[in-house]
Amino acid sequence: MGEENSGIEAKGPHRVLVFCASSAGCDPVYHEAAAQLGRALARASLTVVYGGGAVGSMGALADAALAEGGQVIGIQPRFMSELEWTHSRLSGLHIVDDMQERKRMMLATSDAVVALPGGSGTFEELFEAITAKRLGLYLNPIVLVNQRGFFDPCLELLDRAIHERFMDARHREMWQVVESPEQVIAAMQSSPAWSREALGFAAVSGRSKA
Repeated sequence: MGEENSGIEAKGPHRVLVFCASSAGCDPVYHEAAAQLGRALARASLTVVYGGGAVGSMGALADAALAEGGQVIGIQPRFMSELEWTHSRLSGLHIVDDMQERKRMMLATSDAVVALPGGSGTFEELFEAITAKRLGLYLNPIVLVNQRGFFDPCLELLDRAIHERFMDARHREMWQVVESPEQVIAAMQSSPAWSREALGFAAVSGRSKA
């Protein structure tokens, strides 16, 4: 494992932040999908940034990327490190004080976000990224891997928010949806450009037509 702060200080040009679960109890097909993504990113010479865990989809992602010779950077709050939840073979590790700092650093050091199926922590991280992009604070691609239709209810909720005019129809361009990890890199590359000017339509007026 690298020293604390190793590989984190300067934002690299090709870093992909992956939100995924630490659960070991979910269907193993989700772990295999995380491994497929890890291998694909490593083979494309893209550095993986993730939560630093060693089990579940987190562990499968990191193990697969490392096995392909890829770079994997973990960002983890101190209490998780003290519980020995940290992957032992990371290329770099950054220990932060709390979950809020973790999320801020994750976005600040990434060039794209990929969300795999997961639980409440994954949902929180994904919606924080979407909110930051809506406000023009994060301009990079966000890709949801909708394996087995896992994110269908989430996408339905976002569509409902647009239909009810809590969001603008243009906000749909903030994220891309794929069905398998093999489609992630192409989705990132084809993601529509996003500008800080998006802040101008972040507040949807009562007369907005969604």
